[in-house]
Amino acid sequence: MSDVKNTALTPAEAWQLLQEGNARFVAGDTAHPNQNAARRDELVNAQNPFAVIFGCSDSRLAAEIIFDVGLGDVFVVRTAGQVIDDAVLGSLEYSVAVLDVPLIVVLGHDSCGAVTATREAYDSGVMPPGFIRDLVERITPSVLTADRAGITDINETVVEHVKQTTARMVESSRTLADAVEAGRTAVIGVTYRLAEGKAELVSGHGSL
Repeated sequence: MSDVKNTALTPAEAWQLLQEGNARFVAGDTAHPNQNAARRDELVNAQNPFAVIFGCSDSRLAAEIIFDVGLGDVFVVRTAGQVIDDAVLGSLEYSVAVLDVPLIVVLGHDSCGAVTATREAYDSGVMPPGFIRDLVERITPSVLTADRAGITDINETVVEHVKQTTARMVESSRTLADAVEAGRTAVIGVTYRLAEGKAELVSGHGSL
């Protein structure tokens, strides 16, 4: 994979590479590409990641491991519950406007603690203290949408949150919206199953 540049990849091709890596991970046949000294030296002066992975900070959701990629392959942004804020949007805009990355993956997972905390706060009417409250407030619109659809299961709520996050991301950033509209970039929502190790596509904006 070390000779693959992001400028040579379409969003669909970038997603295919991630799917192939995840399939290796699920099968226990990981290749650990681009993780040696030669690759490290190659990246000293430049980077050409072929995808952005915006995922939850959960310790079980290490993007490079899940998708079996290495140094320089993916640009990673993580917050608890994959919550969007200005710093996240700035990082994503940088990846598209400066690095020309063709694919943004919003990565959620089952049994998400941030989504669980939000559901509990919504059901009880009691908000958590400190800055955890900020996380809950940002996830609450997704829980409200799920609730209106009759969804109360946490894992199904996570799927809804991933869908809402991909939509909000494109709506919030003119840079991302323009890139998607022009076909330069796609934004997709993916959920990860902790027990199986499998990443599954659940939503998308742009062509794959």
